[in-house]
Amino acid sequence: MTEQQPYEVLAVLPGFELRNYPAHLVAQVTVRSTFESAGNTAFRHLFGYISGQNTFTGPLPASLEVTADDQADAPLPVKIPMTAPVLLQPESLAGAYTVAFVLPEALSSDAAPAPDDPAVTILAIPQSRGAASSFSGRWTSRNYLDHATALGQAVSDAGFTAVGLPRFALFDPPYKPWFLRRNEVVQTLE
Repeated sequence: MTEQQPYEVLAVLPGFELRNYPAHLVAQVTVRSTFESAGNTAFRHLFGYISGQNTFTGPLPASLEVTADDQADAPLPVKIPMTAPVLLQPESLAGAYTVAFVLPEALSSDAAPAPDDPAVTILAIPQSRGAASSFSGRWTSRNYLDHATALGQAVSDAGFTAVGLPRFALFDPPYKPWFLRRNEVVQTLE
């Protein structure tokens, strides 16, 4: 089973869950693309990173798998298990999107393999509070905008202040029928 990003539900409010997300790491790529193509454009970079296009030094966490022969104290490429969700966030620059894989909880910023691909960056995300609204459906800009607008209104009505742009969280592979997919719009809150 795919590891999912942990969170604590603080309250269920009209239109969203109020959640606490612990500090975590993401591997991310920022691309210039359409909303619908951003995930595909970034995927090869991110999949390459978790498949072993990386360099790891130090003691190997049990959740990682070495992809080369073990050479004492030599940097090694490692496989990183896929986790959910995949995050897609529009940037303030039109046509730019950041796509991120949430890395397994067992990895710390000190223990994450360094990407071999310069397009991939590892970012430590601090603990945060967010509003999340779940829905099924296709991964389209219209679906994202409709749900992000509804979430923004629910957040405002509840008296919270949004920070930055909302992100689209995708939990299922693209071959899963659209009506069975689990998606979320998540808005970081002050």
